[in-house]
Amino acid sequence: MNNFNQSLVKFFSVVGEVQAYVNIFYLLLAFPLGIFYFVFLVAGLAAGIPLTVIWIGIPILLLVLGGWWLLAAFERQMAIWLLKENIVPMALNNRGEEGVWKRLIAHLTNQVTWKSLLFLFVKFPLGIASFVVVVISGTITIGFLSAPLFYKSYEWVVNFAPGIVWRVDSYNEALIAALIGLLMWPVSLHIIGWVAKVSGRFAAFMLGYQNYTDALNSTEI
Repeated sequence: MNNFNQSLVKFFSVVGEVQAYVNIFYLLLAFPLGIFYFVFLVAGLAAGIPLTVIWIGIPILLLVLGGWWLLAAFERQMAIWLLKENIVPMALNNRGEEGVWKRLIAHLTNQVTWKSLLFLFVKFPLGIASFVVVVISGTITIGFLSAPLFYKSYEWVVNFAPGIVWRVDSYNEALIAALIGLLMWPVSLHIIGWVAKVSGRFAAFMLGYQNYTDALNSTEI
């Protein structure tokens, strides 16, 4: 019984947790950022790759390369700050690498360089999916919670299934809808929290140097 009570408290306590609303902010932010990353990468690569035949494309590609590394570093920091993910650095501290050419080779052979590129591309569809989850869950929850205030102002109808319709046209029914909304509130936050957790773990996998500690111990820095 104690376990049940603890689970119940944990289920509803999410409503008062700051992290639950930080998760919403992170997932909503993923949508515009995903669009920006996609446009930046597509425009940069589309302009740089064809122009490599006349050498102009090389500096363009180098700028895109540096740009996507900075954007990936920004995403890594966001996952650390907002989602409390523990993410190892994106690269080894290769202070022993001297010269621009060696550093460029080290950067191009770094696994995170290419995983971060894939991450930024994937951020676009993930951002759309995250936005949809937050908007749909939030809209439904707020809709139920606000039923007592607005059920007279507009036709408040819930379509459970074809032929099964609930029309809220009395104050008592509106209160029932609000109680359903109170239950849906923590449910929505838990769903959003799960999506944010998956996003954070994905960022940790894609934007952290795998086996960083082992590589660091076996490399002179």
